[in-house]
Amino acid sequence: MPKIKTNKSAAKRFRKSKGGKFKRHMAFARHLMTGKSANRKRKLRKALVLGAADMQRVRRMLPYS
Repeated sequence: MPKIKTNKSAAKRFRKSKGGKFKRHMAFARHLMTGKSANRKRKLRKALVLGAADMQRVRRMLPYS
């Protein structure tokens, strides 16, 4: 059976956690930061656990992680 290719764009965006879930970073944290409050910017720093609705799709894109 042939190997499955890893989706490279997904590999750069998601990391697998110890418990087998996927972590992702928040959007809107790249530029135009001067207009955002310090509280909002601090919250954007944290990584989130991927929702259950997207978990199957990401698992298919990252078969060997």
